[in-house]
Amino acid sequence: MKLLHIKPSDKSDKKYAATFQTDTGRTKTTHFGAAGMDDYTLKKDKEQRDRYRTRHAKDLTTNDPTKAGFLSYYILWGDSTSLQSNISAYKRKFNL
Repeated sequence: MKLLHIKPSDKSDKKYAATFQTDTGRTKTTHFGAAGMDDYTLKKDKEQRDRYRTRHAKDLTTNDPTKAGFLSYYILWGDSTSLQSNISAYKRKFNL
């Protein structure tokens, strides 16, 4: 699996769309992030990030980094307030 790109979503209720290429060459697009809602890259509030991560840790039980819960957790609510930094860390962590 390889992450091809993350760009603004064309769905009105989502912030971003991540496009992945599978090992067989097919593409998979996952839309994530609720439009109009805060995230760590916008508000830079560590307490808010910690509350989000506690609430959404259950989203990681799927063990599928292409799921919206994973993308939001690691990219919108990642360790950095920089979207690009979080994308790079996500790609390294999941070898994408």
